Amino acid sequence: MTHSRIRSIVFGLALVATVFTTVSCASGSPAGGVAEPAGFVAESSATPTATATPKPVILVKNVDVSEPIPFGAVSVDDGNLDVGQSAITTNGSNGTKTTTWAVTTVDGVETGRTVVSSVMSVAPVDQVTSVGTRVPPPPPAPEPAPIADGGGCDSNYSGPCVPIASDVDCAGGSGNGPAYVSGPVYVVGADIYDLDRDGDGVACDK
Repeated sequence: MTHSRIRSIVFGLALVATVFTTVSCASGSPAGGVAEPAGFVAESSATPTATATPKPVILVKNVDVSEPIPFGAVSVDDGNLDVGQSAITTNGSNGTKTTTWAVTTVDGVETGRTVVSSVMSVAPVDQVTSVGTRVPPPPPAPEPAPIADGGGCDSNYSGPCVPIASDVDCAGGSGNGPAYVSGPVYVVGADIYDLDRDGDGVACDK
């Protein structure tokens, strides 16, 4: 075999290898394009979907709230009690008011409230105090002390018996005894008990 023949064979083999490589590359690439590198992902031409915003949860519900109503206090005159005395004749008690509210919440958080209604469910009871107006009668006058055994009537006086004692006062007066006499009593001697204060001779006449 001559050298020219050998060169022709080598040239032919090289040409075949070139054609084979070209065909292999063309079969793995897009038509008319160049083969993409390994791991390449073609970008999608689809339009992305927008994420929806969640709507807030709005609730309105009625809520009842109870609160006390303080009781009042009044006084009334009572003729069965003496002046200066008083007594509670009716005990006071609180009432109850119920208010209905419309409460608005957004996602569980209260955002506002308004009054729907307000009613008195229990009425309060006033406390009543009775105040005495009765004037008590004056205390009774002390009774004249009895005449001691063996005693008698003082001879300095006539009329009602003026007992013989350590001291004698007019009954119903301001004296403190221990013996008393009811007038009028006439002074006929010495006014030893000082019964005739005005000196007109007649004692215990007022």
